[in-house]
Amino acid sequence: MQRSWQKRCGPGAASIWSTIERTLVIEKNIVIIALFTALIAALGLVPKFTLVSGIPITAQSMGIMLCGTVLGSRRGGLAVLLFLLLVVLGLPILAGGRGGLGVFGTPWAGFLFGFPCAAFVAGLIMERWRSDNIPLVAGAAAVIGGIGALYLIAVPYYMVATGSSLDQALMTAMLPFMPGDFLKAVLTGYITAGLAKARPDSLLSRC
Repeated sequence: MQRSWQKRCGPGAASIWSTIERTLVIEKNIVIIALFTALIAALGLVPKFTLVSGIPITAQSMGIMLCGTVLGSRRGGLAVLLFLLLVVLGLPILAGGRGGLGVFGTPWAGFLFGFPCAAFVAGLIMERWRSDNIPLVAGAAAVIGGIGALYLIAVPYYMVATGSSLDQALMTAMLPFMPGDFLKAVLTGYITAGLAKARPDSLLSRC
């Protein structure tokens, strides 16, 4: 179809067709990024699950993991940045119905600042580790990006904001959430693998 159209329209057709293709790709990326931004927001509406220890677990951070494992580093990071922009604008889309600039002034804001990095690192691992074992790769990407990279930012931020020692910060801002985070990483691995099996072209981190 492309060659036939170029033949009928003359020498300038190739340039026009190339411009059209680039525009379509950009539009597709915008739609997908917006879709995953909405997914992160929607997961914030899922009722929290309280562990036996009494620690509440929300699903929103799993959306951050999925942005990376499904969209890849750049698109995943952009989806999270768009989500944070909406939070800044005051939309109550964080878990618990929170939003606005005030949420960035708490000791827990390090998690928000770490979200884009978490998605980027998870996506980068999916792009570089080309194994066919998608559950393993996506699960590992979710652990390294969605847990490791995230807490590498969130814990030091908590220490500075509260004046806590490293031990205190780990006990308060990291260790209690580990069981839930690892559960979400496992689920991310299987959800990503299921998506890859059902619609391989939709796994943009592997395109």
